[in-house]
Amino acid sequence: MRRLSDTIARLKALKTAVAPTGAADRLVDLDGFGPNPGALRARCHVPDALAPGAALVVVLHGCTQTAAGYDHGSGWSEIADRHGFALLYPEQAAGNNPARCFNWFSPDDTRRGGGEAMSIHRMIAAMTDAHDIDPGRVFVTGLSAGAAMAVAMLATYPELFAGGAIVAGLPYGCASSVPEALDRMRGHGLPAAAELEARVRSAAPHAGPWPTLSVWHGDADHTVRPTNADAIVEQWRALHRLPARPAVEERVGGHARRAWVDAAGREVVEAWTVAGMGHGTPIDTGPGGCGASGPFMLDVGLSSTQRIAHRWGLAPAPADAASGRAPAEARPRPARQGAAARPNRAGDARRPPRPEPESGVQKVIEDALRAAGLMR
Repeated sequence: MRRLSDTIARLKALKTAVAPTGAADRLVDLDGFGPNPGALRARCHVPDALAPGAALVVVLHGCTQTAAGYDHGSGWSEIADRHGFALLYPEQAAGNNPARCFNWFSPDDTRRGGGEAMSIHRMIAAMTDAHDIDPGRVFVTGLSAGAAMAVAMLATYPELFAGGAIVAGLPYGCASSVPEALDRMRGHGLPAAAELEARVRSAAPHAGPWPTLSVWHGDADHTVRPTNADAIVEQWRALHRLPARPAVEERVGGHARRAWVDAAGREVVEAWTVAGMGHGTPIDTGPGGCGASGPFMLDVGLSSTQRIAHRWGLAPAPADAASGRAPAEARPRPARQGAAARPNRAGDARRPPRPEPESGVQKVIEDALRAAGLMR
């Protein structure tokens, strides 16, 4: 484990890294989706005249973000309107996590049949029924804590998803506490590939086929180290029984892309390393692009949203990275504004109270974790 002073300093940095508010909200609430043990809010976007058998993309925001804010930055609803698929945005509540991080490091929230994972499962079922979604075309993506939660959904409910896309995330089962989560984010103590594979295989009674995977990470990410992207690739390459050597190694607009193919020649795992990019989602706001730049939404001239949609067969290939625009540095982040905790909606399951922390060093650690929104 790292020094306590280093951990607390990083917690303070996370607390002040807040995305701007005030963006137009294109999402509506999804009510009555059933049991909600994770006490999450459900939001969605359904284009007008959605055709029967359309696809559904589940999008999980990062820490300090809202569903509407992440949609505005990533441009997912723009692409959904252009090409006719539905979106589901689970949203974390400040009452669960003051920094609005999905609790990807909590065993109670990342297990099949319980916590936040079960809440998201129920939302998907409700959307599928309400909008005649093709159950064979359900996908999940996310950023940072949302990306780690997306991996958890792929592991705990693999039969639900055709594919996933992980942006600056972490492998499933790599942490079971906040201190472990902080260490894994920095690339310390990641389990070996065989252990990571075993943790996915034990998460659900599923023998395959497994969802395809697209992994995105900036090579200058100091919040979630790029070694986590490598660990995710190893975890899912092992599940798919793929060779160690990628079948594809190429440069796209200055960025590296690798892909692994199965016995039928189908790309099932790909990994993008975005040159010069820090922690965030790569977007392209130029002509033909989508989204809006801001904290954690980094305009590098490469639209992960459009390329992920294309990979899933939901949209044509974009021309974003062909311009070879230089990667953008992460923009300065504004100081955190006070945010009131969102009360539980009627019918939401309430979490049991947590015992009072012990005194001394343990209390210092827990107070710092709560201040950063990484502990309830």
